Amino acid sequence: MPAVTADTFTLPHLAPAVGRARAVKSVTKGPQAFEGDGFPVTRAFAGVSYQDIDPFIHMDQMGEVEYAPYEPRGTSWHPHRGFETFTYMIDGTFQHQDNHGGGGIIENGATQYMTAGSGVLHIETPPDELVMSGGFFHGIQLWINLPAAKKMTAPNYQNLAGGDVELLSSQDGGALIRVIAGEIDGHVGPGKSQTPMTIAHVTLAPGASVSIPWNPEFNALAYTLAGQGTVGEGELGGSAAPIAAGTLAVMVDGDRVVLTADKVQDARNGALDVLLLGGQPINETVVAYGPFVMNTKAEVVQALEDFNYGRFGQIPDDALQPFHHRH
Repeated sequence: MPAVTADTFTLPHLAPAVGRARAVKSVTKGPQAFEGDGFPVTRAFAGVSYQDIDPFIHMDQMGEVEYAPYEPRGTSWHPHRGFETFTYMIDGTFQHQDNHGGGGIIENGATQYMTAGSGVLHIETPPDELVMSGGFFHGIQLWINLPAAKKMTAPNYQNLAGGDVELLSSQDGGALIRVIAGEIDGHVGPGKSQTPMTIAHVTLAPGASVSIPWNPEFNALAYTLAGQGTVGEGELGGSAAPIAAGTLAVMVDGDRVVLTADKVQDARNGALDVLLLGGQPINETVVAYGPFVMNTKAEVVQALEDFNYGRFGQIPDDALQPFHHRH
């Protein structure tokens, strides 16, 4: 799992975490599905109440999948309104374009934020060279809600290279923490969202444990990308709960998050990889319909009307095309 790696013994170390460890409310396993033109995803938030994930709406783990030549798939042009998308490419390459001038290549630890706001058209598709060669593909797409006062904000785009993330380690060097957005122990990631939040990718060596300070006003979610271990403090049967690839742990009430890797990991990954995320709950009614996330049914109907009448703008003349149209 490439993402961004570093020598943990030379990085800044977390200060000793204090306060109460977060308790585990639930651990769920996401179902498999297909997105866009047919790439496999795990629906990370399936079966979890919106109150537990607020301010987040939806999250897919894309892959992991090894594509043969001419198999890579993406999405066609489609609209969004009322939220932000966060796309994190752990392994492989995606290219993005929107009709407000945003876009670029996302690969190997890079992240792109798109604030859809009042409305945007965009596409995410593998580049030609990846389509022809095939290759490995693994990433995350997260939808982040916007509060009512910012639903119709102007669209915006951020492209963050993998090297932009803030890196730190646990005190014993057993855990690498990539702060992508928000703040952990005074270390600030490069991503700037409209909704206060923290997103980090944590890799733990076999048998390692880390206690990460966490804003007590934020919720706390731990999605396991690979490997196995526990979340929470204490022996199994106490307040710690087992986690494995494809599971989402919801944590409540506390000042720090505790992650521990099992001493034995699978040979392919060799570590426990967790996407740790949380934010300030918005606490507003959500009415979602496909690519529109609003506060009322009337606003969703308006979004549909605006899209159908071309008020989201036009697909640009130099538009990317999904791979299945290429010959």
